[in-house]
Amino acid sequence: MNQNYDIIIVGGGAAGFFTAINIVEKNPKLKVAILERGKEVLTKVRISGGGRCNVTHACFEPDELIKYYPRGEKELRGPFHQFCSGDTIEWFEKHGVELKIEDDGRMFPVSNSSQTIIDCFLKATQKLGISVLTGQSVQSIFKKDDFWKIETPSETYLTEKLILATGSNPKMWETLQEFGHAIVSPVPSLFTFNIKDSRIKELPGVAAQVTVKVKDTKLISTGPLLITHWGMSGPAILKLSAWGARILYEKNYQFTIFVNWLNDVDAEDAEKILKELKQEHSKKAVSKKSPFDFPNRLWESLVLASGIESETKWADLSKIQLQNLSSQLTNASFQVNGKSTFKEEFVTAGGIDLKEINFKTMQSKLHENLYFAGEIVNIDAITGGFNFQNAWTSGFILANAI
Repeated sequence: MNQNYDIIIVGGGAAGFFTAINIVEKNPKLKVAILERGKEVLTKVRISGGGRCNVTHACFEPDELIKYYPRGEKELRGPFHQFCSGDTIEWFEKHGVELKIEDDGRMFPVSNSSQTIIDCFLKATQKLGISVLTGQSVQSIFKKDDFWKIETPSETYLTEKLILATGSNPKMWETLQEFGHAIVSPVPSLFTFNIKDSRIKELPGVAAQVTVKVKDTKLISTGPLLITHWGMSGPAILKLSAWGARILYEKNYQFTIFVNWLNDVDAEDAEKILKELKQEHSKKAVSKKSPFDFPNRLWESLVLASGIESETKWADLSKIQLQNLSSQLTNASFQVNGKSTFKEEFVTAGGIDLKEINFKTMQSKLHENLYFAGEIVNIDAITGGFNFQNAWTSGFILANAI
């Protein structure tokens, strides 16, 4: 038995639902179905942002917003001029979901629960008569005359227009390769660094505003760094992992980083500051109190790593010790040995080659009536609601085009 639809969307995630809802709102006559391979839909939405769903980011200028995408920066400029973060806020408000901005710019539902977003989508699909079919793992896709034929273990579907919103699904990428699409091989993005080092071993939970560089590369990042039980995390590290996704993969996640705990102060200036402190606090023990804007525990650890004993007074510091300390403060070298996934936000760099997509419509340049939404394409962003914004924007443009 063939089931016929005007439009079939494969993938019951954020991009799939948003696309379906926007299509039927613009053209209620269309018969639309969402096929989801799992038992449940919107599972990634449920766990995103620690269960609160980081819907978007309070960055309202397209030319600024694109800077958060290591892959897709150039291609997203046009789409963001059509549907940006402000439009996302308006769209959700129209659908009964109010969003709020947090201090770091991330935006969440006022309810602080991802269930609000899930309920919003489910209610809209029901109201619009969109079929949501779970347990439909796509086994094969054929082009038959002017129709796409999609087979799952239990059903065969026919549709005029096919939208793929399957995220980082390797099986779907393989299928697309059979249709002649080039796939940029996937590598992890957004991960934390595994580091075993006596200087940070006792400091989990300590954070500082830093600059981090990866040795022998152009990779550099500034922002908060968080020391963890397994090494280092926080925005400064996650940004490096996103921009360096390919380079760090090629290094097999074995590399050296340099951390400047004073952020933008160089070694020479740091040494001058230390000499002033030596005169000012001559009778005080060096290790006792951090003279910089980071925790005492971190200061004490860096002092000890510079070969200065905990009772040593400022007046007794030798020239070598001052140089060592300034080097630990501004250019501390750490060996990274592997990576860990950041929370549950597993993001992949890779997907359909961007040259093969028309970003005015999100249609394949190789096949008519084949469209893409969300992370199936080689676009990814740093953490903060940007990956969702890409899902909303691509879904909106696609819906408009159809």
